[in-house]
Amino acid sequence: MEVVLAFVIGGLYAAGLFMMMRRSMVKVIMGLALLGYASNLLIFTVGRLTRGSSPLIPADAAQPAAPFADPLPQALILTAIVIGFGVQAFALVLFKRTYQSVGTDDLDSIRATEKS
Repeated sequence: MEVVLAFVIGGLYAAGLFMMMRRSMVKVIMGLALLGYASNLLIFTVGRLTRGSSPLIPADAAQPAAPFADPLPQALILTAIVIGFGVQAFALVLFKRTYQSVGTDDLDSIRATEKS
């Protein structure tokens, strides 16, 4: 299962980087989202996939039962989702304001207006 996820993560990183190198601002935002998804899957995969019970410790035990899921990758992914959403929202508002002031979606045209 980890091999399949490694190929999916590599594909998402490649697609995200490819989209971020395009000339359209919309494609840059979509590439940023794909990079966020790839990072979340990477954290999930590195945290080891475990099918087991929740990591709750019974009152009479010192540690949880043997097959339990690690809660740390889940917490990291939740934090990464929130931060990724904030970055995407900021980029969307920034590009919307840029489009309103420049009047184009093409990044090369925006660079041309900076020089003049």
